[in-house]
Amino acid sequence: MRTVVYTAEIDDRFGAGKVSSRIGLSSPAKLFNQSTSLFTDIREEHERKPVHCVLVDESQFLTRQQVYELAGVVDELDIPVLCYGLRTDFRGELFIGSQYLLAWSDKLVELKTICFCGRKASMVLRLDQNGQPYNEGEQVVIGGNERYVSVCRKHYKEALAKGSLQAVQQRKEGSS
Repeated sequence: MRTVVYTAEIDDRFGAGKVSSRIGLSSPAKLFNQSTSLFTDIREEHERKPVHCVLVDESQFLTRQQVYELAGVVDELDIPVLCYGLRTDFRGELFIGSQYLLAWSDKLVELKTICFCGRKASMVLRLDQNGQPYNEGEQVVIGGNERYVSVCRKHYKEALAKGSLQAVQQRKEGSS
């Protein structure tokens, strides 16, 4: 079966045109940016050689129009589309792509991440160069584990209030 993989052009942490997992698996990928017509691109790919599935990584960076086009791929071309991405940013606000995927998707499956305390991590802290959390600035700053930490809502709020993730973690370890 032929799967066409897409990833956001702005995220080149693992090399342009490549999707990589944290466990070392990778796949070549087509790049999308805000002006990419995904429906047209996928339709043309499908006409050349049948496409059986589309996988979109970093789907939070999709535009409203691109999510609409992906729905068209499912509805008109009858090709399943799987999108993987973040729901919210470091301020707890929806990304545009995520907003419309949540609204228009046929099925949602949440891949759960765990906070250091053992609860479900539903929030993301952005860390500065000194490892301190902050919640101001541009919505999109590309980074990995050195810049972002997944935490539960309680520890998200505590870390921002204290200005230190380490203080919150140490307090938790001291009370265990």
